[in-house]
Amino acid sequence: MEVEMKIRGLMMDPVTNMPIVVLKDVQGQAILPIWVGVYEANAIALEIEKVQTPRPMTHDLLKNVLLGLEVRVQKVVVNDLKDDTFYALIWVERDGQMMTIDSRPSDALALALRMDCPIFVEDEVLKNSKISSAISERTTNEQLRSWLEGLSDDDLGRYKM
Repeated sequence: MEVEMKIRGLMMDPVTNMPIVVLKDVQGQAILPIWVGVYEANAIALEIEKVQTPRPMTHDLLKNVLLGLEVRVQKVVVNDLKDDTFYALIWVERDGQMMTIDSRPSDALALALRMDCPIFVEDEVLKNSKISSAISERTTNEQLRSWLEGLSDDDLGRYKM
């Protein structure tokens, strides 16, 4: 089962100084942090903040190619978690034919923002992310989790890079 999520914000992991994309389900029940690279976080931040660049960035190029080929992005789904690595699929439709494209979650999320399509996370990914976090628990990870769970909506709107 897929759970619809929204990007609630970008922030820096206080332990590793890596960017985190924070997904929150539309009912406000679950939060899923996904650590991403600096460039991918920048691509997401540019679209969240509606910053226009003088030339198309990579995800803008991908959007332009898809639109030019009359391909519609139906949704993106964070569909798996293996060895602490998230996986995603981009669901596209052309001439009535549905196809999936394997993707890193950060790229799928950046594209979803640009294509204004829904974002989903498989229920099993949400469950397994909690289980795998509990198994490989360290004090710093527990502190980070507590910090993320305690954030307000105002905190989740800030992005510092």
